[in-house]
Amino acid sequence: MPALPRLKYCAPLLFLLTAATNGSVNVRYTDSGALVVPAYREWVFMSSGIDMSYTEKPTMEGMSMFDNVFVDPASWASFKDTGHWPDKTIFALENRGAQTKGSINKLGHFQTEELMGVEFHVRDESRFKGGWGFFAASGDGTAALIPASAPCYACHQAHGAVDTTFTQFYPLAKPFAEKAGNFRKD
Repeated sequence: MPALPRLKYCAPLLFLLTAATNGSVNVRYTDSGALVVPAYREWVFMSSGIDMSYTEKPTMEGMSMFDNVFVDPASWASFKDTGHWPDKTIFALENRGAQTKGSINKLGHFQTEELMGVEFHVRDESRFKGGWGFFAASGDGTAALIPASAPCYACHQAHGAVDTTFTQFYPLAKPFAEKAGNFRKD
């Protein structure tokens, strides 16, 4: 994997993706506590957004970007049954550049090959206070833990629709959480 530019902690596009270890993915850490980046590109696609920001003044102004959310099939299967993301769930947020003109496209946006960053939201109740940790990929096959003082922790606690996750933006997941009575409206 090529070196990735570091996104500022909890960049406005932080949208996070998931996968669980109670199936096909094992959450692995280095001795120093970094997350070993899993092969998330073959997980279940949950959603994509373009130019999303959780603030009025985005830090990446003048730039257009897609975010893609994937989930491990085992986590997705568990979520459909319970309306909760199980322990050892990993959300992976992949940020890619957006372009408007190229090939035959004359209108609208499409994703470029440019990988602008990858971030993870990991549920590991035995490891993190509050049960969840955030990581930013560094391009060397690992992702560094984002400090618990970073604003993403409080934001997800305050606005996450299910288990501190932004399930409100996952159109296929929202009905399962609502049916289970686990969906919190913001």
